[in-house]
Amino acid sequence: MSTTAYTDCIQACSACAIACESCAAACLREPHVEQMRTCIQLDLDCVDLCRLAERLMLRESALVDEICRLCALACQACAEECAKHAHDHCQQCAQACQRCVEACEAIGLAA
Repeated sequence: MSTTAYTDCIQACSACAIACESCAAACLREPHVEQMRTCIQLDLDCVDLCRLAERLMLRESALVDEICRLCALACQACAEECAKHAHDHCQQCAQACQRCVEACEAIGLAA
């Protein structure tokens, strides 16, 4: 698969990483930050995996399918956790994560 075939997924991963990074930073500013611990941890895991997936797709790595499956798992977990919180940043993050799940899963289907 060529890099252009990954364009939608690369964009979804990038948007997700930005949303997760922003969410983690905003969670740290919440008055009850201890209640946001799981959210922050999943946000950061998601950022790292989304960025790795982006890089592997850009270089057309043979590991794209595997990293996209793992990225989808991380994004799904993050989306579920963020959806539990009423904060706007969490809701926006959950939506970005869900879009990334769908894009990553589509890579596996196209392979």
